[in-house]
Amino acid sequence: MYLGLDIGTSSVKGVLIDDRQKIIASATSLLKVSRLHEGWSEQAPTDWWKATGKVLALLKKAKPKAVAAVEGIGLSGQQHGATLLDSSGKVLRPAILWNDARSFAECVEIETREPRSREIAGNIAMAGFTAPKLLWIKKHEPKIFEKVAKVLLPKDYVRLCMTGDYASDMSDSAGTLWLDVAKRQWSDELLVASDMRREQMPKLYEGSEATGRLSPTVARAWGMQKLPFVAGGGGDNAASACGMGAVNPGAAFVSLGTSGVLFVSNDKFRPNTKGAVHAFCHAVPDTWHQMGVILSATASLEWLASLLKTPAPKLTQKLGDKINGPSSAIFLPYLSGERTPVADAQARGILLGLGHETDANVLTHAVLDGVAFAFRDCLEALKAAGTSIDRVTAVGGGSRSGLWLKIISTVLNIPVDVPADGDFGGAFGAARLGLIAATGASVASVCKAPKTAKTISPNARLHAAYEDTYHRYAKLYSATREINRS
Repeated sequence: MYLGLDIGTSSVKGVLIDDRQKIIASATSLLKVSRLHEGWSEQAPTDWWKATGKVLALLKKAKPKAVAAVEGIGLSGQQHGATLLDSSGKVLRPAILWNDARSFAECVEIETREPRSREIAGNIAMAGFTAPKLLWIKKHEPKIFEKVAKVLLPKDYVRLCMTGDYASDMSDSAGTLWLDVAKRQWSDELLVASDMRREQMPKLYEGSEATGRLSPTVARAWGMQKLPFVAGGGGDNAASACGMGAVNPGAAFVSLGTSGVLFVSNDKFRPNTKGAVHAFCHAVPDTWHQMGVILSATASLEWLASLLKTPAPKLTQKLGDKINGPSSAIFLPYLSGERTPVADAQARGILLGLGHETDANVLTHAVLDGVAFAFRDCLEALKAAGTSIDRVTAVGGGSRSGLWLKIISTVLNIPVDVPADGDFGGAFGAARLGLIAATGASVASVCKAPKTAKTISPNARLHAAYEDTYHRYAKLYSATREINRS
């Protein structure tokens, strides 16, 4: 048996698989995000560990024999979060998350200090990344900064609680802005640019490599008879790619989670910072990937659901399942700033074209369209990087909406494959990495693509209408950038 744990933003999820990769059980424990000020986003690291314990308790209750037989564990997690620890491993403050926008000024400072930053890291310095968060801490919480002995990413804090090891994988670490992504090692130049030291970093491993074993204390608490190997794992998107079998060059998926991702696997490091494309290490050896990233995908729908005091599924159900053309309103989903293609932490959302006739259905439709248009921005940025995507597989909670997938397929003008029933997200991909670490099996033999249940093709009749609305959408950011800032 093998266990995958995904330390997400809204929940911790666990998935148990057997030797044939059949899912035996899964469980989830919810998390909350604290937003003390505009643009801030934090979580208590201890909450991740408590939620992990709840997940294991649920799994043990449902399948005690399966949990007892676990031999390998993999970890997936939200990227970029700055978890600060002192010399005794004690948490110094709440973790600053990936969608926190406070450190935009420090991004400029890092790139000024190290002019080769984009070349080495393969990415523009963005407020969501880990490095600028530490410069912000130094300026605004200097007493905390002086005590920082280690900085860990969210899943790696959970690993520390599990094994006592300070370790991370290449894919997650590539999102810190401290990694030399081509060389797959920490960059002293980038560390110096944010006043950090190599000894404050965890040891690096490939995602399919074992970083250690579960501690006897935790194994007993979780009801495991052995001390399972713990794999390096991956950032949530790279781990999801392992779950989807997107480990070969050109394999792509679109992820509709809290954030949104258009992901494509690469055989080499291919940075393209002009369009704010992310170029990271993959969670498997000798492989990289590119991503177009939007910060508010299903988060946009959840925002509207909260505003209208109606559950998100009910909002989308009211629209039916037939695509009839773009909404009369246009939504720019920059609720927490945006990455691809603008790299602007200070950007904010817009609703355009409201009238007396605008109702909940129009707003819901506008949100679905707006997120699809944001994915189109990502596709255009990847094309500019010389990357061709012929089709994508849909993953994430938002992919349960057939209407949303029809809109996305039409806006991108490429087929969207829907996998057969199953869970192929970060937790499943992490379980696969745990299997590889424990057994020594090859990546190719384990990380295979799931069967396709159906393919959603672009609606040729409506493509022109969506194309016209997309070009109107694409003008919104530049037309309102300075107004937003003022």
